[in-house]
Amino acid sequence: MKVNIALLTVTDTRTFDNDKSGAILVDKIKEANHNLIDRKICKDSKDEIVIILKEWIKKKEIDVVITTGGTGLTGRDITPEALEQIADKHILGFGEIFRNISLKTVGTSAIQSRACAVLANGKYVFALPGSSGGVTDAWDGILKHQLDINHKPCNFVELFPRLKEK
Repeated sequence: MKVNIALLTVTDTRTFDNDKSGAILVDKIKEANHNLIDRKICKDSKDEIVIILKEWIKKKEIDVVITTGGTGLTGRDITPEALEQIADKHILGFGEIFRNISLKTVGTSAIQSRACAVLANGKYVFALPGSSGGVTDAWDGILKHQLDINHKPCNFVELFPRLKEK
């Protein structure tokens, strides 16, 4: 099953020409045979991020939103706070597993990541680091499997029809 994905890079410095992490995700989305529905770059502004996320989670054709950037500890890193404003539920295990995977690649520096995930309006929203290594760890270690309908014992895709249940 193809998953429809929107990709947002949060940065004060990058453009489509030098957005390495975004480019890695574009390639990985295509390799997994999913659809990239939309791709944007915005500044490290909570209001701007929230506006884009709210627009995307309203669109029927989008199943998943992935952000890259803004998950660190500096004053400008506010992507998790933006996700907080749209969240219906938090997927706590995503950040836990991500940091566990990162521990193997960047050591104790993994503690500095605030990578996280939420459910918002029946959509999965994942906030990944802005580093090429971080997005690679998140995709190869988690998303590639959880966005594959054939992954067992369970996966995010098989839950799509039930995410808006009351």
